[in-house]
Amino acid sequence: MKKFSARKITSANRSIFAYACRAVAFGVGGSIFALAQIAHAQPPPDDTARFLAGMPLSKDSPLASLTSDPAWQEHAANFEQAFAKLNTRQLAKLHAWEAQYFPEARNQVPVVFYMFSGPDFLYVDQFFPNASVYILCGKESMGPPPAPLQIGNLGSALHNLEQEMYSSLRFSFFITKDMKVSLDSQELKGTLPILYVFLARADKSITDVSFGSLSSGGQFQQSRGGGGATGVRINYIDNHSGQQQTLYYFTTDISDGGLASSGFLKFCDHFGVGSSFLKSSSYLMFERDKWNIRVFGTYIGPIEIFKQHYQPKLKEIFEQSGPPPIEFNFGYRWNYKESHVIVATRN
Repeated sequence: MKKFSARKITSANRSIFAYACRAVAFGVGGSIFALAQIAHAQPPPDDTARFLAGMPLSKDSPLASLTSDPAWQEHAANFEQAFAKLNTRQLAKLHAWEAQYFPEARNQVPVVFYMFSGPDFLYVDQFFPNASVYILCGKESMGPPPAPLQIGNLGSALHNLEQEMYSSLRFSFFITKDMKVSLDSQELKGTLPILYVFLARADKSITDVSFGSLSSGGQFQQSRGGGGATGVRINYIDNHSGQQQTLYYFTTDISDGGLASSGFLKFCDHFGVGSSFLKSSSYLMFERDKWNIRVFGTYIGPIEIFKQHYQPKLKEIFEQSGPPPIEFNFGYRWNYKESHVIVATRN
């Protein structure tokens, strides 16, 4: 079974962008009983993740019987093919680029902040595989815990999951507008099933999943999951290195108005200085006076819907630098000949 491997790309207290920056610096009774019964009846989250990812399960897994369903077997074959192509077309080339241009990529990273991420654990793990903590956020709903045993039409649910992930696996980004509709309109709702797939396919073993929300002071307050939860904490082990790691995902608005009424930045502050990651952005932040900037690939401007955010000064940097090419697509410019990566390290 082929799994995509992990490589890291920066050291502690450094930031890599795709475009990347230091996100914190930029500011950026009966019903409860029923929920408890349902939670107790669910298989371990690692089993659920492997099932959704189309990967083998142990014979004693509560989900083992479902793997004999032709719908799941077709799903497993589809994902096996999709991730194999992803390895060849994208990740192997990304790793070769890392090896040539980022010898520091093998260092440890304490925390990574990935704003506007949606469920894109795939690429933040490729660029920062050895982080202790990942903090992701987006406006996309997290959804309830995925429950394969309660799915009415398994074939349809798994097919929809494949469709949701198609653009990420093929072009490296999610289409937010389309994803919001599909994530809210099927049996496997929200970002959590996608996060589970990416974790399993990255050869991680989930050890614990906790749902909760943030207090105004930035504390993660654990709950039972369901409608009141706006965040999730996933503890897992990287099976290659044995490292214990934690992924947070929050459904939150990090516009100026949204941040004013949430404890999200205070939550991020608890983790101190770390690295940050941005991808598929409409506008790329940079300050040459405060950052050592290195560029790769080519900048031809945003895609059509973001054309108002063309950045002449950023274009000048590319023209003056003569940057090395990249051979993997990255961001909304999904043709690698039009893609670029910006690496920025604080002076």
